[in-house]
Amino acid sequence: MSFQPGAGRALMRSLGYLRHYRLDALGALVALIVVSLANLAVPQALRIAVDRGVEHGDSTIVVLAALALVGLALVRGLGSFLQGYLSERASQGVAYDLREALFARIERLSFAYFDRVEAGQLISRITNDVEQVRQFAGTGVIQITSALLMLLGTTALLLLINWRLALVALTTIPIILLVLLHFVRSVFSVFGKLQIAIGKLNAVLQEDLVGMRVIRVFGQERREEQRYSAANRDLLGRNVEALNAFGNNFPLIFLTANLGMLAVVWYGGREVIGGSLSVGELVAFTAYLNYLLFPILTIGFQMATISRAQASALRVFDVLDEPDDLAERPDAHVLPQIDGRIEFRGVHFRYPGAEQETLSGIDLTIEPGQTAAIIGTTGSGKSSLVSLISRFYDVNDGAVLIDGHDVREVTLSSLRGQIGIVMQETLLFSGTIRDNIAYGRPDASDAEIEAAAHAAQAAEFIDVLPERYNTVVGERGLGLSGGQRQRIAIARALLVDPRILILDDSTSSVDTRTEAAIQDALDRLMRAGGRTVVVIAQRISTVRDADLIVVLDGGKIVARGTHAELLEDSPIYNEIIQSQLVDDRQPSSSAVGGGQ
Repeated sequence: MSFQPGAGRALMRSLGYLRHYRLDALGALVALIVVSLANLAVPQALRIAVDRGVEHGDSTIVVLAALALVGLALVRGLGSFLQGYLSERASQGVAYDLREALFARIERLSFAYFDRVEAGQLISRITNDVEQVRQFAGTGVIQITSALLMLLGTTALLLLINWRLALVALTTIPIILLVLLHFVRSVFSVFGKLQIAIGKLNAVLQEDLVGMRVIRVFGQERREEQRYSAANRDLLGRNVEALNAFGNNFPLIFLTANLGMLAVVWYGGREVIGGSLSVGELVAFTAYLNYLLFPILTIGFQMATISRAQASALRVFDVLDEPDDLAERPDAHVLPQIDGRIEFRGVHFRYPGAEQETLSGIDLTIEPGQTAAIIGTTGSGKSSLVSLISRFYDVNDGAVLIDGHDVREVTLSSLRGQIGIVMQETLLFSGTIRDNIAYGRPDASDAEIEAAAHAAQAAEFIDVLPERYNTVVGERGLGLSGGQRQRIAIARALLVDPRILILDDSTSSVDTRTEAAIQDALDRLMRAGGRTVVVIAQRISTVRDADLIVVLDGGKIVARGTHAELLEDSPIYNEIIQSQLVDDRQPSSSAVGGGQ
């Protein structure tokens, strides 16, 4: 199988990152040249020692040749150290730059990209694939350059010593090169599949680490072990394929090289007996012949590194070159301070890759300061509708406007900086409670942070913690209850003081007391500051108090109005009220303690 189109170009692009570390790369190259020259000089010292020292009984020549060999060994040692150290520094810099570029790109890709790409694959690209490219940028490039220098230098010296004997030795080279070419063609696809298998294994591991509690709740440890084992077996199979590629090709290379050495010894011996070649020249010739084989084998082994690095470079640049579905237009302007008017004009939306539209012909206006409740059956498009306001996705047709500004024509930072979102699934980051509340406004003062916590009904439990606002929470808020995490998220939204607030007010996962505290905090958040609120409603009290209720079904608005109007005119609204919304006027029979 031939190289995948663009593989070589991707690898060369990755080497372009070496320009930031050109001094280290240049120093490694100079050290490499010095080492190569020292290596090529060693057989000449041996030739002089044999021909001028041993054969003529001149011990002085032998001693001088020995001292020269010691000096060359010192030069090679120092040069090899500098070559390895400087090339490693340069390659680590390349890896650093690639990781930085990948992470920055991932941070800005649209939600549509994450809908189709597994997190484990992305983790594999930013870790394993970057490491493969780094190894080639450091060790691979240096070894290939060294091999080429040695190959050219050795070939020239072999021809100078005895061109007839050199032609005998070089007859094996085309055979070796053909075997190497076959190896390179076969191993590229193997390494591409290997990198995919590593990504799949990482994906399973990442899912299990995140979902460990769910696995334990349902007693599915054995099932997950089997799923991981399947991915692990696939990775093992890919590694065995790579080993087979080596095993099927390199024995033939060594056999061919040994036959070439046998021909050289036979023909060279005859030349020595005939007097046209000295013993020292034959010793030097066989030494150079080993030098000739070594760079060829090095290039062969590095072909595997190149194949793996190319496969990895393709995967890295697949991410870096991913088109930004939500790229800001060159003439995008800053959205000024808004009043909060939201308008959907003939909006049609379909998720990338989906065959059917999620939203069809949505025309809706929410005035500044209004609270709009969005309700509907499962899959009706509620979450899709609100995600368009913050431009997490772009409409396929129509427009979403904020105060008359098309969201596609303003900068994302100025748009999202005036929109707050509180979702049912609350995510906190590793760090202190203070850091999490101030996530949207890192420069907020302590007084502002504490005021937001009080307004969100979070100060009560924060004040009893040993470190209060400096208490460190674990990954994803580990150590806090669901209700506590949600109230911190509400405080986070309050601190930003958004003009538009989007929230999912579902609190079914917490106990009655916590539910009441959260709902009180949400009510304060919705009423404060005359902001526009769009809520995916789960509670009767929310829809009853809303200024506008929008009923979705099948991606279309099937009813709109106030609670009283819809009770009288909309059968589907009455059906949803009776079957799906939580009647918070009655105490919950499922209340459990400890949710605060």
